[in-house]
Amino acid sequence: MGVPDDSLSKKLFNEQPEKQSYPANEKAQAHLLEQYKLYVEMMDRGSGRRLTANTYFLSVNTALLGFVTYIAKDAAGYLWILGLAGMALCWLWHCIIESHKNLNTAKFAVIHLIERRLPMNPYAAEWAAAGEGKDSSRYLPFTHIETGVPLIFGALHAIVFVRALPWEIFRRWFCVG
Repeated sequence: MGVPDDSLSKKLFNEQPEKQSYPANEKAQAHLLEQYKLYVEMMDRGSGRRLTANTYFLSVNTALLGFVTYIAKDAAGYLWILGLAGMALCWLWHCIIESHKNLNTAKFAVIHLIERRLPMNPYAAEWAAAGEGKDSSRYLPFTHIETGVPLIFGALHAIVFVRALPWEIFRRWFCVG
């Protein structure tokens, strides 16, 4: 998953006597399993926050474009500001998506390491079954789809910006005539 296993493993696991087998170390395994469950639950909550952020930005961008349409005739001279604000929102949205993607990648690397100490590796097996994100016919990472939405809204805001910018002012400044 892009993170060096040895250094991450040293940070993740406390030293345990390696000669103890799985059944002989039941208490440690029970703790590991509980920590694993908690970590996976926390990752799921992070995905919920990601969905909430996407819903927020989708709503704000939709409302902003609706507002632009509503006031287009009355405040045409100021629409370029709303277009610029919309593009800025889309850039921030894209940055948040990238941040969540990077955090999820790191979390899955940790989950895969924990699974090495459990009897089963369901997330590692699922990732392998999905072709590790390399074959889009088997699995297209959500982030690839998700990043397209701010780009579409950003393009719409750019159209508003370009169409509404008072070009006559620039012509007067730069064209002596």
